[in-house]
Formats: sequence, structure tokens, C-alpha cells
Amino acid sequence: MAKDDKKYRGEIEELTNKWKRALADYQNLERRVAEDKESFVKFVSAGLILKLLPALDSLEKAEKHLEDEGLGLALKQFRQALQEEGLEKIEAVGKEFNPEEMECVDLCKGEDEKAMEEVRSGYKLNGKILRVTQVKVGKKGENNE
Repeated sequence: MAKDDKKYRGEIEELTNKWKRALADYQNLERRVAEDKESFVKFVSAGLILKLLPALDSLEKAEKHLEDEGLGLALKQFRQALQEEGLEKIEAVGKEFNPEEMECVDLCKGEDEKAMEEVRSGYKLNGKILRVTQVKVGKKGENNE
């Protein structure tokens, strides 16, 4: 009977270990699915926001030329709504040229390898680059005006 007892205890221990591994695998799967779902929800709006960015660009140009208080207020609300969705503007002017965040569209007179002027704004969505900033990059001795 002692022999059978050891045999059954060994089998119970083996089955318990398998059950614990299966439970751990299941919990890891649940965690991964939850993370994937959260990531999907976070970036599902990227397509819509990309479609809205040209409208934002146009409104910002209009604001510069019209200096209309109502337009400024509407634009402020529009920017706020986009920020709440995780959109943030990439600040480029005066910074070292970074090809991951910036696209050089022209060279101009100025400090070497610095973004001198922003041509089109760039944005990140939840920390990931959605659209790069188009800039004019400084080059000593260049004058492309």
C-alpha cells in the first residue's frame, strides 16, 4: 500500500503542477488579450485623425490671416479634442534636425542642421509618430529665398 500511496502522490503532484502551469498560461493569455485590446482602442482613431489633420492645417492658416476671435475659439476647441485623444504636436523649430520626426523640404540660411522654419506641423499619437514635421533646415551660406 505504501508503494501505491507514493505512486498516487506523485501523480497528484504531477497533475497539480500541470494545472498550475495551465492556469498561469491562461492568466498570461488574458493579460495579453487585454493589452492588445487596449492598444487597438488607443490607435483605432489614428486613421480618422490623419484625415482631420489637413483640415486643422487649413484652419490654422486661416487663423493667421483672418485673426477672427470665433475661429480662434473653434480652433482651440478642436485642438483640445485632439489632445484628449492623445495627439501632441512635435515641436521642431530651433531643434537639431531629427529625420525620425522631421522631413527636410528646403534648405535656408541659418545654423547648420537646425530646423529653422516649420512648413507643416507634425504630430504624435499616444507617443508614436503619426505625421512628421516638414521643416526648412539651416545651412551656413545657403540662401534659397
